[in-house]
This record gives sequence, C-alpha cells and structure tokens, in this order.
Amino acid sequence: MHLSSTPARTPSDLAVAVASGAVTVVDLTAKLSASTPVLPLPEGMAPIPRFELEELAKYDERGETSYQNGIHTGEHVGTHFDAPCHWVTGVEHGDVSQVPPERLVGPAVVIDKTAEVAENADYLLTIEDVQAWQREHGPLPKGWLLYRTGWGARSHDQELFLNADGEGPHTPGVTPECAKWLAEETDIIGFGVETVGTDAGQAFGFEPAFPVHSYLLGAGKYGITQLQNLALIPPTGALIVVAPLPIVGGSGSPARVLAMVPAAGQEVD
Repeated sequence: MHLSSTPARTPSDLAVAVASGAVTVVDLTAKLSASTPVLPLPEGMAPIPRFELEELAKYDERGETSYQNGIHTGEHVGTHFDAPCHWVTGVEHGDVSQVPPERLVGPAVVIDKTAEVAENADYLLTIEDVQAWQREHGPLPKGWLLYRTGWGARSHDQELFLNADGEGPHTPGVTPECAKWLAEETDIIGFGVETVGTDAGQAFGFEPAFPVHSYLLGAGKYGITQLQNLALIPPTGALIVVAPLPIVGGSGSPARVLAMVPAAGQEVD
C-alpha cells in the first residue's frame, strides 16, 4: 500500500512501519531563532516582528529547578502555516484554530523546479508545469502540493534568502493563472514552498497582487512556507503532518511539518 493513496490499515500499522524503518520521518521544518529570515513588507504594512526568546528562569533564583522562556514572534515567521483569514479573500474560511485537524494530515506530492530556478531566481510555476507533472505522476491528491526550488539552502542567511535589489525580492513563485487554477480546478488542500512566503518575491506587482495568497486562501486552502529537506521527499508517496498552534483568532502560526516517506525499496503494507 502506498502512502500517497491511503493510510496504513490501522494507526498501529503505521507505528510499526516507522519503528521498523520501513517508513522514514523527515522533518521539513526550519529551526526557529532570532536569525530566522523575516519578510520585509511593502510600505504601509505593519512589519513582521522577528522571533525572540525572553529568558524567564534558568536554574537560578527565578526558578532553581526550571528553565523557561517567553516567546515573542510574528505568526508568519520561519516555517509557518497560513490560515485562510490571513488574506482578505479568505476571511469567511476561518482562523488557524478553526482548521479541521483531518486537513492537517494527508498525502503530499513534490514538483521540482530547482534546475529552472537555478537559471532564473524569478521563475514562476505555470499551469503547464503542473499538467506535465500530472502526465508523468498522476493527478494531484486531495492533500498538499509542495514546490521544490532549492531555495531552502539559502535560509541560513537573511540577505541570501530574500535575494533583494532595488526592485525588491527575487524569489520563485507561481503565475497568477496557475494560482487561480490550483485554487479552483484542483483538489489540493494546501501549497507548500521553501521560500519566505507562498508567493514570488515580485508578486506585489502581479494582478492580483500576491495571487497565491489571494486565490488559495480565498478558496479555503492553506499555505506552508520556509520548508526544508524537500530533496528527501519523492514526487509521490509521502504523508505529511502540518502542526500549527491553534491560536484563536490567529491568521497563522509557526508550525512543525513532518513527512512520512517509504524507505528506499520499501512498500508499506
């Protein structure tokens, strides 16, 4: 049985497969720290606060047996989840606390455009790209489409990651036509990327501006960003777990994202 089509027959089957090594758990999450890159927003929009730890106690007079911190961060920092209400088009589809848990677990497929992005940092995924992938691998699942661009290798450095000049950031994304098509003509639950946001760096100039946000969140679908290790995920066959905090009223949340992948040469029965 293939992970991308149906889950294991019982939860214990999956547990045995993980314990035996037949299924590998791959962490797709970037480490979260004060150096995590943050997207500078256009003039007129409130800036996203960086992640910070505030030490509250560390085995001292503030708490001799404990170590604990306060956390200060924006919702959309590091590997994070975009809830529909993050965008004005998705207000009616709810906040991050209202996402049904069954929509946070599902099959994931990967479309790889690292070669194209290596030649053109502003490369945009097209409908034709996705349709060509489908001809080779089959239809998109009722799950997650992950967009591999190689950009995760830049995430240790803010300047390299944002890749900005006088025209703004230059990072890969999706054409407006493809974003609309993914939102309206496919069964995907959400869209995941390695970049700082689900839209291209130059998407502020598109029509509509930031079309992945506008169309997918407007359709009640989700985004996940700043993913790592997509090179370890096959085009099909993975099961993904997306775990944002259920923040009441939240437009998103930092998230731990895990993928379960059949080990090389293994079938999960």
